[in-house]
Amino acid sequence: MLYLQRSSEFLTFFVSPKSTLMILFNSKSISAAPEQTDNSKSAPIGPHFSPWMLSAIYPLGSRVVLPFYFGRIEISGQEHLPTEGPVILAPTHRSRWDALLVPYATGRCVTGRDLRFMVTADEVKGIQGWFIRRLGGFAVNPRKPSIASLRQGVEILQNGEMLVIFPEGGIFRDDQVHTLKPGLARLAIQAEASQPGLGIKIVPMTLQYSEPCPRWGCDVSIQIGAPLNVSKYAKGAAKQDAKRLTADLDGALRRLNAEERLEERCTASLV
Repeated sequence: MLYLQRSSEFLTFFVSPKSTLMILFNSKSISAAPEQTDNSKSAPIGPHFSPWMLSAIYPLGSRVVLPFYFGRIEISGQEHLPTEGPVILAPTHRSRWDALLVPYATGRCVTGRDLRFMVTADEVKGIQGWFIRRLGGFAVNPRKPSIASLRQGVEILQNGEMLVIFPEGGIFRDDQVHTLKPGLARLAIQAEASQPGLGIKIVPMTLQYSEPCPRWGCDVSIQIGAPLNVSKYAKGAAKQDAKRLTADLDGALRRLNAEERLEERCTASLV
């Protein structure tokens, strides 16, 4: 369990109101079968990727921006985070701040790993897109997902990296788990089937804020659950396998969400 109190220092900074990272697949399946890759190399991340910017932005966010903006940040379940091997982080999506809080709770300072975000094509336009591409994010068109963009997600997993996909497909501020989109499970099943023994793990996460629209000084709670092993679901019938995986991920997120709400009620009764 980690607690972080807001710093008394002051800082002026700007956050784009459109800087959300999310993924929403349609019902199309992934038909590509990526070639085997060398796990010692990273999946292609495009010519605009900037390692020095990645090394600067996330430490700035975790050490300065987040402590300044929020009151208490409480994180539980970090022992469930794999420190190696292919991982999909599957967090609920409650605010545009999630894009900084997920790396804060799971990234380089915790697991020694950098995160890759799959984002919608609309998110890589203008100055926002300039930053996203240089931080290693890549885009997919949710209405017409290209084979190339979906293959990149598969290659990231084949190379043993950590990929973030928001399975609800959008921001919901009511602290309820909403119906999951099927894309995450389909991508995971496809990747696992393309390279037997790959060992992909999906880690459920919930994020909750003390206010629906997070304001300065509000508190944050992040719950990380036990990972789901994709190999247990990849039985050869991709569509049915993905449905079972989606259902179990939905159940895991709902249990985490219920546990957090119970803790909140217990805490309130003691005050």
